[in-house]
Amino acid sequence: MSSIVPLEQTIDKVLSESQIEFVNKIDSAYNESLSNLESSRSNILQEYSKIINNAQKQSESIKRQIIGASKISARNKQLLLLESAVNNVFEKSKEKLYALGKEKGYESMLYRTLEEGVSAIQTRDIIIECNKNDKNLITKIINDFIKKNINYKIAVSDSFFDFIGGIRVRSSDGLMSYDGTMDSKLERVKPIIRKNIAQILRE
Repeated sequence: MSSIVPLEQTIDKVLSESQIEFVNKIDSAYNESLSNLESSRSNILQEYSKIINNAQKQSESIKRQIIGASKISARNKQLLLLESAVNNVFEKSKEKLYALGKEKGYESMLYRTLEEGVSAIQTRDIIIECNKNDKNLITKIINDFIKKNINYKIAVSDSFFDFIGGIRVRSSDGLMSYDGTMDSKLERVKPIIRKNIAQILRE
């Protein structure tokens, strides 16, 4: 019996030591797991923060692109509306100028334009360009002008032009010309028409 007691004590000691070692290993593994978990959590939070920051940057970039595209679209629509309004006014002005050719004051206006053209190009051998409808009236005006200015040689061009009205005065050699057509006068006021309409659209 006496030999059994030391044996049991030895077994208990071995078991106790094994248990302590096992518990120590479990504690060590647990602590290591906690450390790894903490490290992983920190990495996850960093990655999450990066993802959020990138998403915000992309969102701002997309937002700026959308706003920029909207502004460009609005600007383009405004320009189209402006050009449409200018063209509309321009066409109505043409209609009024066509009607002007039938009024009494049109003949005197053509005569003044002829005088201006002759003075501008400073030559005595002159060709007058006009539209087909004004040929007879232009011929009459030329005759009236030559009666007062006998040193000038003025003829109507053999070709007719698609003018609204008015005349183009040029030297016979084609080197000098004066554009007194209604078309050119209307083109000169077109920027003013555009400016006025643009102001109205902004109000």
